[in-house]
Amino acid sequence: MGRTAGRSPADTRRAVLDAAGDVIRARGVNASLDDIARHAGVSKGGLLYHFASKDDLIRELVRTLLEAFRTDIENRLDPTDNDPGRLTRAYVRALLAPLDDEVAARQSIALLALLTTIPEVAELVAADTDQLNAELYADGLPVDVMTLVTAAADGVSSAPLWGASIRGPEFRTLERRLIQITRQPELWESIPWS
Repeated sequence: MGRTAGRSPADTRRAVLDAAGDVIRARGVNASLDDIARHAGVSKGGLLYHFASKDDLIRELVRTLLEAFRTDIENRLDPTDNDPGRLTRAYVRALLAPLDDEVAARQSIALLALLTTIPEVAELVAADTDQLNAELYADGLPVDVMTLVTAAADGVSSAPLWGASIRGPEFRTLERRLIQITRQPELWESIPWS
């Protein structure tokens, strides 16, 4: 990728993060800053202006991926829904939404999985997961119900990683049914959870 003249600092920063994702996916976590800079169309000095080290770049890349997922969940909160399970329903919607670009989703999942082989990144991801889980546990649903619904959504959402599509109508039905489970206290009490 050639250098883009007149790019704003924010655009350059975004280009470096995108390039880091591309290069790390292609070459692994040992990809060099030189390779990333070249792919982003900046000098190594330009890259280091935005990110003081490869560790800083990787941390920001992971934060960006995690923030994008959190934003997606927040954008799927129903403003008219004040019932218990509101966040869980948004979580299901975020994970089971029809994907515009399944290749990009596959690449994002693979990149995060690859980056979590770095202990510091694994700690960042674990802390983010712990925070999200705490919010889901506080969402007002019985823990067993929330766990069942989120585990099902988590499992289905990884399908693009294996080359499967989640575009079919059966996945829209699954999304509706998982959300329906979060709204049926009579169902929760009828299932012998222990």
